[in-house]
Amino acid sequence: MLAALEGLALVVGGVWILVLGFTGHPDDRQQAVTGGITLVVLALLPLLAARGLLALRSWSRGPAVITQLMALPVAYNLLQADSMAIPGGIALAVVAVASLVLLVNPETTRALGIRGPGNADNTEK
Repeated sequence: MLAALEGLALVVGGVWILVLGFTGHPDDRQQAVTGGITLVVLALLPLLAARGLLALRSWSRGPAVITQLMALPVAYNLLQADSMAIPGGIALAVVAVASLVLLVNPETTRALGIRGPGNADNTEK
């Protein structure tokens, strides 16, 4: 569910930047449009992962983990800002760490049908 929340936040942020780029007076309209489109496209990874996690697909944990690992440096950069971005950085860091903990939880691993090293069925003998 947290991956879906992150994907939704990226879509909202991307659409917001696009709207401001087209209706406002940005310093660089092309940069605003490119940034908005980039955020919307980046939202596809956590949304796809969330869909797979909700359907208990084992492949979905990889994209979900990658999304959280990508979020941590972004959160760090937001925390270094001297602005209103700091609360966003805190929220992003908390969500990313919580998601990582939940994704590597043994219960999640079992629910997704992921087997650890050495636990695979050996049908060849």
